[in-house]
Amino acid sequence: MGIRILPGELVDQIAAGEVIERPASVVKELVENALDAGATRIEIDVERGGVALVRVRDDGGGIASGELPMALARHATSKIACLDDLEAITTLGFRGEALPSIGSVSRLRILSRAAGAEQAAQVDVEGGALTPVRPAAHPPGTTIEVRDLFFNVPARRKFVRSDATELTHIARLVERLVLSRFDVSFRLRHGTRVLLDAPAVNGAGAELSRLEVALGGDFAAAAVAVRHAAGPVMLSGWAGLPTRSRAQPDQQFWFVNGRSVRDRLLMNAARLAYRDVLYHGRHPAYVLYLTLDPKLVDVNAHPAKLEVRFRDSRQIHDFAFRAVQRALADTKPDLAAASAARGVEGLGAGHGTALAGAAAHAGRAASLPLYAPTRDPWALAASVHDAGTLPGAAAAPFPSSTEEQPLGTALAQLHGAYILAQNREGLVLVDMHAAHERVLYEKFKAERERGTPASQHLLEPVIIELKAHELTALLEQRGEWEQAGFELDALSSTRLALRRVPATLKPGEIPQIVTSLVHDLTLEADTHHLEGAADRFLGTLACRSAIHAHRRLTLPEMDTLLRQMEATERANQCNHGRPTWTRLSLHQLDQLFLRGR
Repeated sequence: MGIRILPGELVDQIAAGEVIERPASVVKELVENALDAGATRIEIDVERGGVALVRVRDDGGGIASGELPMALARHATSKIACLDDLEAITTLGFRGEALPSIGSVSRLRILSRAAGAEQAAQVDVEGGALTPVRPAAHPPGTTIEVRDLFFNVPARRKFVRSDATELTHIARLVERLVLSRFDVSFRLRHGTRVLLDAPAVNGAGAELSRLEVALGGDFAAAAVAVRHAAGPVMLSGWAGLPTRSRAQPDQQFWFVNGRSVRDRLLMNAARLAYRDVLYHGRHPAYVLYLTLDPKLVDVNAHPAKLEVRFRDSRQIHDFAFRAVQRALADTKPDLAAASAARGVEGLGAGHGTALAGAAAHAGRAASLPLYAPTRDPWALAASVHDAGTLPGAAAAPFPSSTEEQPLGTALAQLHGAYILAQNREGLVLVDMHAAHERVLYEKFKAERERGTPASQHLLEPVIIELKAHELTALLEQRGEWEQAGFELDALSSTRLALRRVPATLKPGEIPQIVTSLVHDLTLEADTHHLEGAADRFLGTLACRSAIHAHRRLTLPEMDTLLRQMEATERANQCNHGRPTWTRLSLHQLDQLFLRGR
């Protein structure tokens, strides 16, 4: 077969294959055109999952009747005019391919009335063939109907899934659009059933109600605000707390200059920001908006415009990573949030309910003194003497009953695993191993960054017998061990000599902890939730060094741990992402015992 020029109809259908993959692609292109036209209200109607009908109505600027045929020509657009425009795109669409591509594989009708026009105009397209423009009745704005998608391309029609599957894709797409523009009203209907109705909102408080439409009512109550700027780049939005993690990455939304993207660089930045606080195998939920100079990003990298390229990808990655990481670092006990209870509140009660209950009982709580056992402060100072570790850490004077502290005052130890404490809002339960693990891990990381790990030289080296492959693996990670405060030598293929160890380790615990550490690092090299070798080492060291179940603590030691948690970043979760504490409010306790009924 010789070389030939393809007929225009075939060229259009080939182009349509790049842009229109399924009914959701039609919805995306039409709604983005409506947004570019300045619409403030967009209505989307679909039938049979969008295969039978996709109709998009908007109140935007409309299309002049004389320009309707040109709007259906390939590479015809009003959004760019020269190469300079292509390098600084501010609109969602710009290729001029959507309408002709849709028209080549469907029965398309456009009704539009431009702003200031006396009447509307209508044009029909069937399989790429246009009819003459004729007058029509229509309010200012545009309505586009797409019927019988892929009716003339049977091979493409076979790849369309069931109506339910295609409708799910459309609903997920509209959720992204709802989150991209808070100032625009969206409504999605399937037949006569309204699937999504999101009125326009304005203001920080009102934005949370829009989040509920797309992510559910519990997201706003279990998320922290993200806002960080550096030069021409700003990141804002919300990052879900680790306690609201999900089994699937289905609630991860990135927007770049208002455009919804699924960019691997940005998703990786967020994933790394969560690695210290997320349980293994779980996925975070977040809605994040990256705003930057359009000249610093290329949106012309993918036909569907779902991927972008940054001029300085490493700088953008690090900026996004540190912004999210900084927001998550504040997930520690404090009076304002009062909780890991957001998302793990006892008895299934929500954070707002718990706080409301605590407020309702504020008068009663204020009138009853909190339990404060009599202690000799000098005896306490002698008992808790070594800063940063347990047992024994340099403790501040024991809080009086009038002081406000998020985790309150320790009362007792339960089953050798939990600390029972009370604050003015109710009862606090702390997983002592998980909490101490986080405190140690953050302490180790801070010492590593300063380059001054607290360590102690041993008068006599500790000799540990290991398997040959374990010792080999250890020596390959010698740098991580030395950064944590170890000094070690290999005496033979199976004998390890430790000459210096971190100050947190007690001499009698060194052989057991080091043996367990070597074993854990060997097993978890490919499965640990922390990807960096140095972080993985410190996380495992913290886990093995932390106090374990059935270790009996004194009340001063328990209080020291509570105060350390309050001063430690990310203390609401252990190194594996599990919650370290929870709370039962006075209101919840009253419900348990039917008080006030």
